[in-house]
Amino acid sequence: MAQRTSKWDAGRFWQTLVYFKVLEPPAWIRSLFRGPSAQPEGGKMPIHDVIFDFQYPSSDVKETWGALDDVVMGGVSQSGIRLVENSALFSGNVSTDNSGGFASIRTRNFETPFDLSGYEGLEIRLRGDGKRYKFMLRSETKWDGVAYCYSFDTLKDTWTTVRIPFAQLIPVFRAKTVQDAASLNTRQVSSFQIMLSKFEYDGGLNPSFSPGYFELQVESIKAYRN
Repeated sequence: MAQRTSKWDAGRFWQTLVYFKVLEPPAWIRSLFRGPSAQPEGGKMPIHDVIFDFQYPSSDVKETWGALDDVVMGGVSQSGIRLVENSALFSGNVSTDNSGGFASIRTRNFETPFDLSGYEGLEIRLRGDGKRYKFMLRSETKWDGVAYCYSFDTLKDTWTTVRIPFAQLIPVFRAKTVQDAASLNTRQVSSFQIMLSKFEYDGGLNPSFSPGYFELQVESIKAYRN
């Protein structure tokens, strides 16, 4: 079957790179696109273990999380994040046109990386649509570096709690496993990402993927100890 092609949005590509500070536009251009300037703070985890609680957000979601879709590689998928019903809603339309097939949201790099060395993993309270998603962490601030990934399934219209053990994270680079990568440096977690992708790892396909609309509600992200 021939690969479908659609019009690529160069403007959205540019906006994505600027949001995540891959590109730093001149001051006069930045003044035309005044947006949230606050950056998420990291540091040593508080005693109550909560990293993000979207039931009681302390700041606008857009100050921390932004869309990172396949537009960065020529695709046309589109997603976003907004607060609804005491949760953060990650939703959009994912398309395989132009050899694309993923939509995601990612945090800007935390000003101070999180020290999660005293924890076993992350716990996410969420309600899905029956699809399989990925959660990724990074311990370096590179835009296109190694990510540590965990795939999880959701139940349609059902609230569940997903545990992501650090010991089960898979180091990947562009959905390919990195065999010689070191384990995640849990003392220095610099960003999070949630993704819906056509691919699992090393060319394998996501068994529950289908193009079109998707949505995933996230109530909270916490660190846990056993």
